[in-house]
Amino acid sequence: MVPRVLRARRRAQAAVAVCGALVLALGGCTASDDGDAGGPGGSSASSTPGPGGSAKVVPPEPGADFDYQIGGAYPPPDGVRVVSRDRTAKPAPGVYNICYVNTFQAQPGAESWWEAHHPDLLLRADGGGLVVDRDWDEALLDTSTAAKRARLAEVVGEWIDGCAAAGFQAVEADNLDSNERSEGLLTAGDNLAFGKLLTSRAHAAGLAIGQKNAAGLARQGRDAGFDFAVAEECGQYDECGAYADAYDDRVLVIEYRPDGLTAACADWGDRLSVVLRDLDVVREGDGGYLRRTC
Repeated sequence: MVPRVLRARRRAQAAVAVCGALVLALGGCTASDDGDAGGPGGSSASSTPGPGGSAKVVPPEPGADFDYQIGGAYPPPDGVRVVSRDRTAKPAPGVYNICYVNTFQAQPGAESWWEAHHPDLLLRADGGGLVVDRDWDEALLDTSTAAKRARLAEVVGEWIDGCAAAGFQAVEADNLDSNERSEGLLTAGDNLAFGKLLTSRAHAAGLAIGQKNAAGLARQGRDAGFDFAVAEECGQYDECGAYADAYDDRVLVIEYRPDGLTAACADWGDRLSVVLRDLDVVREGDGGYLRRTC
C-alpha cells in the first residue's frame, strides 16, 4: 500500500490535554461542545436488526454530506447530515453521529494505564519493548491470540458501550491496519478476527461500525461485520473503488490535499460522502481550519 502523507489520521488533542491519558484509557471523560445528542439521521431502509431483534443498526446513508471533527467539535456546517467526533465529545444535535475509537492501538500517553492494568495486551518485540506506531507514538495492542482478542474486546467494548450511552449512532474503529506496523508480529487475519468481536459488540449496543482505512481488507472487513468505511485519501491514492464495492457506497472519504479532493469528486462525488479537511482537523474558527466538499 502507498503510504499516506504523515498517515494523516488525527486525534482530538484538546480532549487529550484536558482529560489526561488515564481517563482516555478508561473512557470516562466527556468534553463539552455544542449540544445534546442528535437523532439517527441514517437510512432506516437499510437498518438491520440487532441481536435478538431488539435493536436497529442504522448505517450512514450513501453520499450524505459529511464533516470530520475528530480534532475538536463545532456546530456542523449547513447541510451536513453525518459527523464523526472523538468519543470524548458529545454528539451533535440533529445529525447522524459517529464515535471515533482507537481500537487497535493505545492513545498517546495511555501506555502507563495499559502497563498497570493489562501489560500483556500491549504488543512487544522479542526483547520485551513495546511495538510503537512511530508516526503517532501509539503502542500497538496485541491481537495475536484468541485469548488476548477476547480480553481486548472487553476493554474496547466498554468504550463502544459508552458511545451508545452518549447517543452516537455508529463507531469509527481506527487502525485496522496496525499489523502493517507490527514488525511482522501481527497478521491481517489477527486484526480481522478482533474486528469481528468489535462489530458484534457494536451491534449488540445498537451501533453501526465502520472500518477505518485498509482498502485491501475492505471485502474481508465487510465479511467481519463492518457496516461502512471511513477512508482517508482514497481519492489521492485511487482506492475509493475498493471501499465502494465492499460497502455499497457507504463510504466517508476524507482528503487532505486539493488534488485528492479533485480526484475523489471527479470519480466518486456523486456516490460517496467526500470532504477536504486540514491535516490537523481543527475546529472551525481555529487557525488552519479548512473544509471543502465536492
